[in-house]
Amino acid sequence: MAREYHKTKSSAWSPRYPERWISIMEKDAFPWLGSLPLSSIIPPMLLQVLRRVEARGAHETAHTLRQWSGQVFRHGIATGRCTSNPAPDLQGALVPEQVKHMAAVLEPVKAGELMRAIAAYAGQPATRAALHLSALLFQRPGNIRQMRWANVDLEKAMWTIPAADMKRTKSAKINGRPHLVPLPAQAVEILEDLKPLTGHGQYVFPSLPTGERPMSDNTVNTALRRMGFDNTEMTAHGFRAMARTIMVEQMDVEPELIEAQLAHGKSGPLGAAYDRAEFVVKRRKMMQLWADHLDELRQGAKFLAFRAA
Repeated sequence: MAREYHKTKSSAWSPRYPERWISIMEKDAFPWLGSLPLSSIIPPMLLQVLRRVEARGAHETAHTLRQWSGQVFRHGIATGRCTSNPAPDLQGALVPEQVKHMAAVLEPVKAGELMRAIAAYAGQPATRAALHLSALLFQRPGNIRQMRWANVDLEKAMWTIPAADMKRTKSAKINGRPHLVPLPAQAVEILEDLKPLTGHGQYVFPSLPTGERPMSDNTVNTALRRMGFDNTEMTAHGFRAMARTIMVEQMDVEPELIEAQLAHGKSGPLGAAYDRAEFVVKRRKMMQLWADHLDELRQGAKFLAFRAA
């Protein structure tokens, strides 16, 4: 039943998700439940399987397995192979998940220290540019390091990330809109300075050995360590949390506007409206105010306030 569900659904799932889904099932569920009819599996039987996963300290995997087992039972109910789903009843029986947040600088004063450290970074110019753009643009680390010159319009100050490069479902990658990232003046200046160094190739931040691939996913994190920020203080992904926290708490920016720029799923009264072209004006203003604010923090000055037009 699990394999049937996997075969039915996996074509619409994002890359790597189908492989992980079936791998966890094969490792943690099939050896004990795989030969049994769904209709014979009661909550204590499924709980015993989940307890085995917990016993090795894999609490997150136990919750994932409970959720995915529930998908199999729902498929069984829909196709007439069983009449009940034991998974939902076990949610409160598991050890609570310990949510891990990516380390991030969230205090304005500390953000100023970070920006001064980036400005003084003595490593590769492309790495310093990647650090600075990570702070200015707060996009996912994978999108930053895989930025292509073909998708950057310096004249219009816009970076267009194709839907296929975004963290989305397979269908959204194929049919979704590209993600627009307005470039503040500071970002345009950084890219203009970098273009003579890497503009002859495909990637804005090419790997040093060949230049045919983007820089390693460890490059920005390694640079942060060299600058004195350990992995409990700041990570490449932490630039996103830094921007969101400071803009909401210190600059009074609309959370929905930030979420749109982060390319998160939209919620709230404005919904998907921020995807529309006319809201690029608002997001462009926000990005410039954020870049100016980072300059102020780097210089140790006071906060700037944002008010949407």
